Formats: sequence, structure tokens, C-alpha cells
Amino acid sequence: MDDATGKIGLSTAAYVVLGMVRLGARTGYEIKQMTEQSIRYFWTISPVQIYPSLTQLEASGLITGREDPQGRRPRRVYEITDAGQAALREWLGRPGPIPFELRDLGLVKLFFADALDPGQAHDVLRAVRERSEDRVAALRAVEPTARAARDRGAAYPELTLLMGIAFHQAMADLCRDFEQRYADAADGEPGSATQPLL
Repeated sequence: MDDATGKIGLSTAAYVVLGMVRLGARTGYEIKQMTEQSIRYFWTISPVQIYPSLTQLEASGLITGREDPQGRRPRRVYEITDAGQAALREWLGRPGPIPFELRDLGLVKLFFADALDPGQAHDVLRAVRERSEDRVAALRAVEPTARAARDRGAAYPELTLLMGIAFHQAMADLCRDFEQRYADAADGEPGSATQPLL
């Protein structure tokens, strides 16, 4: 370890695992489950990154582990240490840019959809809208878990959940508005389907 704050060159995946242990996930399986129900909507971490990260974090003294087998199934449970708390706080509070990365094949196809026949372009638009509507429904299903975390003193998971809902609701609404403009143009309503939205 480089210093008392725990700056040891951890990957983002390791910090994610450390944060999940702090939130109460005690095993690799629980970390995987918690990740699937929360940050996977805006950050990807592969299950194969979890166990090496746990090993690194334990070797660095940021978490402690102990064997806790369930029947014949081996299991190791973890808790965050004071050094782990300090390392997580240092990473979270580290100044510098916070890049926003968005890779969305649906938006790429939508960007080039003028190359399609109008009906095919509409199909792409509808698929993007339906995907965001499905995502809103999935995120709303997680709201009780987020509220429970808030009641235990973890308020920010609920905030990020609400941001995700707002993002996908806005996407769905914009797609629906655009679809309506095309429908109005096809029905001879005033305005042009090729006018920009903004």
C-alpha cells in the first residue's frame, strides 16, 4: 500500500467491489447480485472481475475475509476495514474530470436511419422507444430496494436510480413525440416531418 489512504492503483472494478462490500454485500455472489440490481444500468463490471478484486482488496488490507461454508459449498464472507473505508473515500473524493461515456447501438442506428425506408426507420425508432420504456419499468421495480437502502442511511443509490428513470423516460418521451410528428405529417397536419425537434 502506498500510504494510509489506500492509494494502491486499484482498478475501477476493484473500487466498485469495495463499495458493494461497504453497502453490505458479504460474498462474491452477493456482490454480483447487488451489481445486477443497481449499477449495471450505467456501469458494467464482469462477474470474472469480482473475485480477483476481492483477493486484491483483501491482500491490500482494505477488506477482511473469513471462511463461512454453507453445507458442503465453500463460501468466504468479507467486511470492509478502516483502511478500506479510507481508500473508498479517497477515490470518491479524488478531484479531476468525470468523463461521461455512452455507447448505444440503438442511437447509432437511429442516427443513420434516414438511409432506411420510412417504415424501417420507424421500426428502429419504435425499438429504441420500447427499450427505454422497458428500462423504466425495470428500474421502477427496483425502487423498493433503493428506498430500503435510503432508510438504512444510503441515500445516493436512490438518487442514481431516479436519474436513470428520468433519463430513459426522457428518451421514451422524445421518441414518442417524434413518432407523433411523423404521424401528423403523414395525415397532412401542419408542419414537416423533417423539421428539427429543437
